[in-house]
Amino acid sequence: MELPQNVQHQLAQFQQVQQQAQAISMQKQSVDLQLKETEKALEELKKVEEDTDVYKTAGTLLIKVKKDEMTKELEDKVETLQLREKTVQRQEERIMKRLQEMQVSIQEAMKGTGLQ
Repeated sequence: MELPQNVQHQLAQFQQVQQQAQAISMQKQSVDLQLKETEKALEELKKVEEDTDVYKTAGTLLIKVKKDEMTKELEDKVETLQLREKTVQRQEERIMKRLQEMQVSIQEAMKGTGLQ
């Protein structure tokens, strides 16, 4: 027995939303990793003496910078990444809720056709 057109359409949409959820999950992992790395770098930077040479990468180069400038740059990056993390978290929550709603809708449609 073939699925009704509306159920097929709902299943196709469900798969698309699943793919979006997977992409958001990957974004979240990436942001989390960047945040952890940046926080670790900032933590290590705060341990060194004020007059210690500090370098940052720019492509394939290492450039000497002042410790306080690098500290400020890393603090700004942490703040930006924390905001991004919250945004991605909200996106993930919304899409997971949407997936649950779609799943219920599909199950109801399947019951209506007697296929479940």
